[in-house]
Amino acid sequence: MIIDTLDNLGKYAALNPLFGRAAEYIAQNDLLAMEAGKYEIEGKDLFLNRNLTKGKAKEDARIESHNLMIDIQIPLNVPEQMGYTPRCELPECEYNDAKDITFYPGLAKEYVTIYPGQFVIFFPQDGHAPCVSEKDIEKAIFKVKC
Repeated sequence: MIIDTLDNLGKYAALNPLFGRAAEYIAQNDLLAMEAGKYEIEGKDLFLNRNLTKGKAKEDARIESHNLMIDIQIPLNVPEQMGYTPRCELPECEYNDAKDITFYPGLAKEYVTIYPGQFVIFFPQDGHAPCVSEKDIEKAIFKVKC
């Protein structure tokens, strides 16, 4: 997991060159003004899910992980708490191949707050429980092929 400011996202291109492409997209587009929906940037290798999501209590935010994609999650309008548990500490659960997602029971081990102007990157080894907030969350989720 990586947490940083949006100004620094391009610096992580050494980890995955598509991170640099996501940073360019952010610089060229007003994410908050965009309509909800899916925006393909580099086909299925890099795309944006622009969402309006109802905030959840910690007890309702399910821990998830992905095998094929990396998440770059960006809250746009309000701070968002996100749960984190290393995947190696989570139980074996059924993987949904069609949706590239595994859900896990229980609460996350740790919670961090991500503010507008920041991002968090979740790699396949990172179990994460997003959308913890008392308010509705406008957010951008870049899905990046590993």
